[in-house]
Amino acid sequence: MSQLRVLTWHVHGSYLFSLVHTPHTFFLPVKPGRPEGYGGCAAGFDWPENVTEVRAEDVRRLDLDCVIFQSRKNYVEDQYEILSEEQRSGPRIYIEHDPPRSHPTDTRHVFDDPDGLLVHVTHFNRLMWDSGRTRTRVIEHGVPAPKARYTGEIERGIVVVNGITKRERRVGADVFREVRARVPLELVGMGSEEAGGLGEISHAELPRFAARHRFFFNPIRYTSLGLAVCEAMTLGMPIIGLATTEMARVIQNGVSGYVDTDIQALVAGMQELLRNPGEARRLGANARRYALEHFGMERFAADWDSALRSVAAVRYETRRSAA
Repeated sequence: MSQLRVLTWHVHGSYLFSLVHTPHTFFLPVKPGRPEGYGGCAAGFDWPENVTEVRAEDVRRLDLDCVIFQSRKNYVEDQYEILSEEQRSGPRIYIEHDPPRSHPTDTRHVFDDPDGLLVHVTHFNRLMWDSGRTRTRVIEHGVPAPKARYTGEIERGIVVVNGITKRERRVGADVFREVRARVPLELVGMGSEEAGGLGEISHAELPRFAARHRFFFNPIRYTSLGLAVCEAMTLGMPIIGLATTEMARVIQNGVSGYVDTDIQALVAGMQELLRNPGEARRLGANARRYALEHFGMERFAADWDSALRSVAAVRYETRRSAA
């Protein structure tokens, strides 16, 4: 097998941008108005040349080596609308970006497919989902190393959450409000204006903007490990957050930041970093070392190359046997 031809939907822009750095050809379906899942090569990213937009009505004519689903909607609706029967029965992968919502431990995953591969982006996700008879693999996040580096001269923490007022407790809107009453925090992200934030900052500009703040605070209770956390670590920022989901595995107290389920303990950690910029730099340097080792693009691309080739190999063996 040489370069593979892969179709996937635009679900999470930052993740998709990392994914398409895997050395294969990626097709992104688009529709007029670019509704959910059909945003294609959205603005704000420097998309590589191996990514091609294709009209949704033309997708069924593509010769594909693999289809990657990235949401429940992709799997239960979109594939039946735009894929041919042959494409639907071919090699397929489902990326699960989140932990289960309806029940934390007893939720059966919608992708019940012994011939497919279910890729979890964190070990916590794989632990919590009931993946049934489907093969699973964990591919941890990969983020491009930013040009910006941590300086931390602004005596405030930064919080990056999209839709914080719409998703409320799950993303820790109440935690953010409680902490902001005691510690200076800057909030950015889509819709953050409704919570007193600055609104969305482009993906290209966010690293330079964030790097000037003293620490990164992640108030989210229950989600996968946010790419914003990984990106902040690569900048060399100290990380403070709730000791839930994958955060408890990635951040070491007193080494790369502070995690706790006691909000008062987190506030104390933030106040210490505001008083002691040298300690903030020490923690941030450790966070960066961890991120470069665990979230490097070379490792991420190699993991995805292996996953894609292992799934697509079935199709090639079938073709070879029929020849």
